[in-house]
Amino acid sequence: MFLRLMDKILNTIKKFIPRKLFRVFQPVYHFLMSLFSAVVYKFPSEELIVIGITGTTGKTTSVYMIAKMLGKAGYKTGFTSTAMFSDGNKEWLNDKKMTMVGRFFTQKILRTMVRNGCRFAIIETTSEGIRQYRHRFINYDIVIFTGLYPEHIESHGSFENYKKAKGELFRHLSSCRIKYADDKMAVQKASAGLRQTDLRQIKKTSVVNRDDENAAYFLAFKAERKIAYSAEESEISDQGIEVLKYGDVTASGLGTEFTVLNKRIRLNLLGSFNAVNAMNAIGAGLAATIPFEDMKIGLENIKSVPGRFERIDAGQDFTVIVDYAYEPKAVAKLYETVDLLPHGKIIHILGSTGGGRDVARRPYLGKLAGEKADYVIVTNEDPYDDDPEAIIDQVALGAERSGKKENQDLFKISDRREAFKKAFILAAAGDVVLITGKGSEQAICVANGEKIKWDDREVAKELLSVKQRINNKNKDI
Repeated sequence: MFLRLMDKILNTIKKFIPRKLFRVFQPVYHFLMSLFSAVVYKFPSEELIVIGITGTTGKTTSVYMIAKMLGKAGYKTGFTSTAMFSDGNKEWLNDKKMTMVGRFFTQKILRTMVRNGCRFAIIETTSEGIRQYRHRFINYDIVIFTGLYPEHIESHGSFENYKKAKGELFRHLSSCRIKYADDKMAVQKASAGLRQTDLRQIKKTSVVNRDDENAAYFLAFKAERKIAYSAEESEISDQGIEVLKYGDVTASGLGTEFTVLNKRIRLNLLGSFNAVNAMNAIGAGLAATIPFEDMKIGLENIKSVPGRFERIDAGQDFTVIVDYAYEPKAVAKLYETVDLLPHGKIIHILGSTGGGRDVARRPYLGKLAGEKADYVIVTNEDPYDDDPEAIIDQVALGAERSGKKENQDLFKISDRREAFKKAFILAAAGDVVLITGKGSEQAICVANGEKIKWDDREVAKELLSVKQRINNKNKDI
């Protein structure tokens, strides 16, 4: 109720401020709102060990893996991510269409985590959120860089600006107040004497994917402890950096395995990229002084991540996979994972987002799908105020350039539900239907800020169940 009231008040105030004037004072506005929200909820991050994750790829899966790993180790953990939220007692799907949700929501859920007895909070921290000071007045203890490649360039103006926005989280870490915790990882207020005897200092730690070409930039920021994980040799100096080597990565249709600290980790998650996501979790675990065996057990117990290579099974004789991938590199990795599965034809349903977001990638997505899939179905995704048919045409153009022909192996179907139906009609036993772009998102964003309730997974289940009932009825006849 309070959050809705605050939104209403703030939106009303904005209406009376000329747009040009608001742009000038926007940084001050965002800063003050972040401060105000922290004051309202009494700075809850001061009572938690806070882990922030930033980068272009792997953030959501890494959040989930860290949370489950810490939970298995016996520490109640809350988190906010693109896919889900958790306050330590319950989990629910992110229905906000935002990764790093508004300041009041974030501070409120952090306060709820404290009340629920959480020891850790994990925050998926985005460049857009950082630009709007949503990370300010959150006392981070561990920050993780997953990797970087061009995204949101229209919004940031250049890749360099995008990288610098991510870097602000690491700069912020060095200014955060030191915390102390007891042997149960509960943050405590301590006198100078107690700090030396009864409590442990939570070192401000950065965890960085050293194999990313931008790693040196993030490792250059001040931190009490720096952990860099790597599967490759690197030219980066190791002075003052703990280097965590991993390797012997093998991926199959059963999962992903890799070796680190002379131990074999066997993940149930498909795709070699999940070894990198697991290394983010292991880096966080080391920073939080979690015993390695507890980390290993926690990671190996994770069965799936919502909306990330999630299989939808309604008894059909073909495979249906829903994945959040919406950017060419992520989709390319997805195809590498599909190749691990025995399959016949690949039928790919995809689209691209509107709202001025990375327009240039649309034909590239279509081209990639056209090269990899047997059938391409281009449909509506999140047009916002853009013309949805224009977006579909731009994606389809890429598929046509790769050799696909409309109404033969390329279909443009604006209604997403009808696109699903078409794919399920085309699919035969052993085929794979790949549905990308939304994952576990709970809405389609259309013009004038309207959101249409939607979940790719639930719609797929519904339509597949209908198809199965019809097939079973025909068999009886």
